[in-house]
Amino acid sequence: MNIEVVEKTDYRHLIKIWEASVRATHDFLKEEDLLALKPLIFEQYFDAVHLTCARCATDEILGFCGVLDGNIEMLFVSPAARGKGVGAALTRHALATQSVTKVDVNEQNTQALGFYQRMGFTVIGRSPLDGQGKPYPLLHMQLTNY
Repeated sequence: MNIEVVEKTDYRHLIKIWEASVRATHDFLKEEDLLALKPLIFEQYFDAVHLTCARCATDEILGFCGVLDGNIEMLFVSPAARGKGVGAALTRHALATQSVTKVDVNEQNTQALGFYQRMGFTVIGRSPLDGQGKPYPLLHMQLTNY
């Protein structure tokens, strides 16, 4: 598996991974919220972060990570690749090369919370609303040793 910078030509594949991953892990999201987020992710959010992806030997993208100002803004792994170290590899890469110290996680996404705790993050705060002002509480996490 290689970690590399994402090209704009990869966005169409990334949005498919995003949607499949969200459907597999964010069962608390309403369908209309997911559908409203999708164009924002594709048209705005991808360009707002530094994107890296994990590619397998056949060049297929298995997952991706977006970082801005030391914060993991997005980390999504293809459902078929979950549990195989892709998210951990992307996170370790972000920690090592992008000075990452923070991440926000949906409180209802207990799998992500556990993942980030295993990666060395601890909860330092909570917001009752997500970035779109929706009632999906966010847990603010920071590296334990930071």
